[in-house]
Formats: sequence, structure tokens, C-alpha cells
Amino acid sequence: MLKELLKPDLQDLILTRNWPALREVLSFWTTPEIADLLMDLDNTDQVLLFRSLERNLSAELFSYLETEDQDYLLHQLTNQETRELLTGLSPDDRTTLLEELPAEMTQRLLSLLSPEDLKEARFLLGYPEQSIGRLMTVNFVSVRSEWSVSEGLSYIRTHGRKSETINRIYITDSRGCLKDDVPLRSFIFAEPDSKISTLMDNTAVSLSAFEDQEQAVKVMEKYDISEIPVIDSAGVLIGIVTFDDVMDIQEEEATEDFQKFGGMEALEKPYDATALLSMIKKRAGWLILLFLGEMLTATALSYFEQELQKAVILTMFLPLIISSGGNSGSQAATLIVRALSLGEINLKDWWFVLQRELLSGLLLGCILGIIGFLRIILWSMISNVYGDNSIQIGLTVGVSLIGVVMWGTLSGSMLPLLMKKLGFDPATSSAPFVATLVDVTGIIIYFSAAVWFLRGTLL
Repeated sequence: MLKELLKPDLQDLILTRNWPALREVLSFWTTPEIADLLMDLDNTDQVLLFRSLERNLSAELFSYLETEDQDYLLHQLTNQETRELLTGLSPDDRTTLLEELPAEMTQRLLSLLSPEDLKEARFLLGYPEQSIGRLMTVNFVSVRSEWSVSEGLSYIRTHGRKSETINRIYITDSRGCLKDDVPLRSFIFAEPDSKISTLMDNTAVSLSAFEDQEQAVKVMEKYDISEIPVIDSAGVLIGIVTFDDVMDIQEEEATEDFQKFGGMEALEKPYDATALLSMIKKRAGWLILLFLGEMLTATALSYFEQELQKAVILTMFLPLIISSGGNSGSQAATLIVRALSLGEINLKDWWFVLQRELLSGLLLGCILGIIGFLRIILWSMISNVYGDNSIQIGLTVGVSLIGVVMWGTLSGSMLPLLMKKLGFDPATSSAPFVATLVDVTGIIIYFSAAVWFLRGTLL
């Protein structure tokens, strides 16, 4: 609250260009709060404020900004200011910046890097996109297993200042291969003359630099750790992946899944930074596909045209039947997609899922079917809208709901597994896609039940 009250004073300091006083005030602010303040300013003041900050703070602040804001600042900074900024960024943040900016800007930035930083950047950019190699940082500290604890602590004090984190100490052999990692507290409480090898329990969890970034998310969740060592094909320790980077990936993947599940391609940029034409392209493809699918609904209705003419009353319950099937299918698809992403089930569990969802669909369908049947019977007691065929119409609706809900549940649960089997993202079997499929089949189930129960009366 106090910082909100101080914002008008900050505006005055910016307008009067009183940078020393502004730096003193901002020294009590956290980096995310300064980032929010920066985004509230107009473009000119953004650049002036950014230039006024200390070098270390400006580099840390830069990593909190969106790509578009980073791009704007880089166009305004001089080559020397840009060089200092890039030097202050951590290797993983620098790699993320270089791969997201336009190619021309990336080339310009690479030309400003020192030979050491350039080698490091090219090393990280050499890994496939979406691989852990692009995500890792090479700023870590490791010790040799044959050293004493005192030698290891001395080495950490000397070389650990630039390390991304020292919560865990990585132990390697003479070839640099990872042997184990131990908590820092184990070093602190160990006897100084004891060998580092005595601290090892050989339970280190590591990942290959070529594995998908999503694997880092799963490993951190499974083992409840905040950092993961990264090795090459020979087992050599080449970097680490930290919790903050993995959370960024998790957010991106969750956003992508949500967007796909809503029936559209995933946006590559934030909503407010995505161009209108680009957003239309992302949404139009799925809309066209779903529209063509819904045209099958019209085809199915035309097939039962004679039945509709004879029993117009059936149209009253058509939205009810279709929506119930779509809703049950969307529920099942959501549950299975989430279970797949969390590793709770896999493709080998398809038979278990099939049995479980068939039973669930049957019970859910019975619940809705009974409600639908009772609604028609009770309504017929106070109205003659159904004539003498209320029981037959009630049975038609009740049995149709059972069939449609069972089919919707089965479709919604099996489609994500089929997508994964074919190598596609399970989220692409989105709720709208399942609903469209169930709409068509729901009409067939409904009118088939109507022909069965109403033959010789209304039909």
C-alpha cells in the first residue's frame, strides 16, 4: 500500500530526471515491482528509467519483461549499453532472449557479445528447440569426489559466486562425469578432513540435454527438487536447470494446452501482443473444421426428416440430448488429458480407462435418463402436450440420454489416448471437437430410440 502511495512522487522524480533520488527509493523495491512500474510509463520514460538503474539491477529487471518490451529497449540502447546488459544476463535468460527475438536482432546481439559469452550462447543455441539444453544454465559449481571437504568448500568460495545456485553441490570424477549431488548443509556439517566421496549416496537425478523441456517439469514434481543437473551423452555434467526456468515452461505448456483445448492453435505470444490477423489464423482453422463437422449434424437431421414431420414434439428434446452428450464428452476429455499430462495414466492403461469410463457413462446416463423420464411423466400430469404417448416419449428421451452420455464419455476418454498414440498432442482432441463428434452420433442415437419406442404410435 505504501508503494502505491509513493507512485505519484516517483512520477515527479522521473519528470524532473532526479535519478539519484529515484534509485534510492527503488532500492527498497523488489525487481518484479520495478518491472510493473516500468510498464506503467510511456516509452521515453521507460528507456530513461532503465538507463538510470545500476547495471546488475537493470540486467535482472530485463529478464522480467515480455519479449516485445525487451525488443523495444534493445532498439533504444546503445551498443555499449546493450553489451553490458547481455553480459549481466544469466546464460539461460540470454538464450531465451536470443531465440525469441527476430533473426536480425539476434545477429546484432551476438556480434556484441564477448568471445566467451558468444561461445556460450552458440553452445546453448546449438541444442534443438524445446530441449533442456536450451533451458539450462552453465553457471554452476562442481567439486571432485577425491577432494576433502575443506578443499571443496574452499573451491566453492572461490568459484561459486557466479553459480546460479549452490543449494546442492555437484560431485564429478576426473573426467567431469556426474557422480552425485549432495545438499550444501552436508558439506557445512561434515568433518573438514573427510573425503567428499563419503558424503555421496548415489541418488542423483539427472537429465540429458537433448530431452524435452517438459521432462524437467515432471522430474521436479516427482522428486520434489528445485534444480536438476544436465549431462551429455557421455555423462559429463554440462549445466543445471533451475526451478524458475521450469515454472516458466510449465506455464507455457499449460497455456498452450488450455488454448488447444478451447478449439484453436496455441498462440506464440501473449494475447495482448498477438497481431489481429495472426489470432484470426490461429482460430479460423479449427472453427472451419468444427463447422464442417457440424454440417454432418444437418445431414443426420435430414436423414430423419420424415420422423420429424410426423413427431414434431421430438425437436423439443433435441438440444437436451445433444448438449448432455457433449458435456459428458468434454468432462471425460478434460480428465484424461490432465491425467496424461501429469503421468497418472499412459497408453498401456487404455483398457482400464475404457472400462472405467463405460461404467461412469452408464451410471451418469442413468441418472440423467431417469430425471428426463420423470420430467416428461410429471409434466404430462398437468399438460396434454404429449397426448397419450407420454410414457413412450419419456422412454425415448431416457434411453437416448443413457446412450448419448455413454458414447460421449467413451469418445472423450479414448480420443486423447488415440491422439497420443498417433504422436499428436492429446490436448488437440479438444472439448469442441468431442462435442461436434457427439452431436452427430447423438442425433442418430436419439432418433433410433424414437423409431424403436414410437413405431406404430407417433411414427
